[in-house]
Amino acid sequence: MPIAKAWSAALLGIDGRIIEIEADLGGGLSRVTLVGLPDAGLREAKDRVRSAIRNSGQPWPDGKVTLGLSPANLPKVGSAYDLGIAAAILAAQGAVPATRLLGTVLLGELALDGRIRPVRGILPGLLAARAAGYGRAVVPQDSLVEAALVDGIEVTGAPRLRDLVAWLQGELDLPAPNPPTPAPAPEVPDLADVVGQPEARWALEVAAAGGHHVLLTGPPGVGKTMLAKRLPGLLPPLSSDESLEVTAVHSVDGSLSKSSPLVTVPPFVAPHHSISIAALIGGGSGIAMPGAISRAHRGVLFLDEVCEFGGQCLESLRTVLEEGEVRIARVKGAITYPARFQLVLAANPCACAPPKDADCVCSPTAKRRYLGRLSGPLLDRVDLRVRLRPLSAISAHDTGPAESSETVRARVLQARERAAHRWSDHGWRSNSEVPGPALRRKFTLAPDATQLLDRAMDRGALSGRGADRCLRIAWTLADLDGEHRPGADQVSSALAFRERVAA
Repeated sequence: MPIAKAWSAALLGIDGRIIEIEADLGGGLSRVTLVGLPDAGLREAKDRVRSAIRNSGQPWPDGKVTLGLSPANLPKVGSAYDLGIAAAILAAQGAVPATRLLGTVLLGELALDGRIRPVRGILPGLLAARAAGYGRAVVPQDSLVEAALVDGIEVTGAPRLRDLVAWLQGELDLPAPNPPTPAPAPEVPDLADVVGQPEARWALEVAAAGGHHVLLTGPPGVGKTMLAKRLPGLLPPLSSDESLEVTAVHSVDGSLSKSSPLVTVPPFVAPHHSISIAALIGGGSGIAMPGAISRAHRGVLFLDEVCEFGGQCLESLRTVLEEGEVRIARVKGAITYPARFQLVLAANPCACAPPKDADCVCSPTAKRRYLGRLSGPLLDRVDLRVRLRPLSAISAHDTGPAESSETVRARVLQARERAAHRWSDHGWRSNSEVPGPALRRKFTLAPDATQLLDRAMDRGALSGRGADRCLRIAWTLADLDGEHRPGADQVSSALAFRERVAA
């Protein structure tokens, strides 16, 4: 009984795993059996592959065809195995030699007429192939731009199954990807567009310098959304490792640009308040897919009108904000997605939200009920709380032109460099990532500075987690001031950010 093998890649979150595809041609009735925990989409591959092989001018084998995908205990999801299944069947019946299949990973979905369609997860699949020691890969031709991001492995693209057959027979050379070209920098709104709000602008600069979370409250139209959209323009560009990590998440999600897939700037994700928990955190049947928080990895997650979000959605963020990743457990396995983002919340002070506080018709109980949708444990994880006031004039002639994003970003980058140099021996990239015990034991502050935190904790205004976050903010303020260690002034300013109330 002829047996042939080919190789493909499965995705577990943003991590790939090599899958061995075996094709066994035996006697008996003509049928196809697919084993190895395939999902519904993969079980349909036998029909897609049969039509693609026939329409590519190749015969379909007579008798029973058994296809095994190993490891057999790993759930297989999607249609990326089609190309590997077709190659294994063709090699088993002797239509193509199996020599070129050795050390080659095949990724792609087959159309009924033999066209090879792009699939999600090309980037993490190729990274897994390279890590496993495979030296060659064949992907859909439309995915060559994404495949070019991975070096250290020979990648070629095939537009149709007949082209793959000709390549396996040594009659055709498949095209290789062009070297990746730098994508033009996307346009980011300028901070100079925001009129007034000096306190909120300063809070945004502090948030960008230290990677802190922000809560903006104020009546409609004062600039909360404008400020949030300008935060990515203050952040440093992604490093090469961060770019590949973020691009891998977007590749699995299927939201990569076809012309310039590499993500080089911090992403900005702003879901609608009607979003479900699965869409926000990640989920779905079978193997869980990434949610909005993972798409915002290394960027900004903006929740506008946060009090309108479902309570369970907001509470599901609590663990993620602390750990920087989300673990989603399903019957078929647990998946971990990265989710280290900066959270920006925007809320009105009450349900009626008039331009002036004097015109509010809400009772004190109604105000507390409205803002009470933001639980204490969630607010305890928000570093900076800012109250925006209504604008008194649209003209800025009295105060002069506002600072641009370029000017503020220069200060942010200097502060980030100081923090990165200080924490480089410990593997932390920003002040927001430093654990509380390290701040209290290895990087202790002067007694007169920590006394302010002790008083706040003694009167119940600050929790232990809140004290740690105050220390992180103080270090960021010291970096912006060019000082080596925070003093009482920085700790006092950090505590003032924490003690601001929404109303």
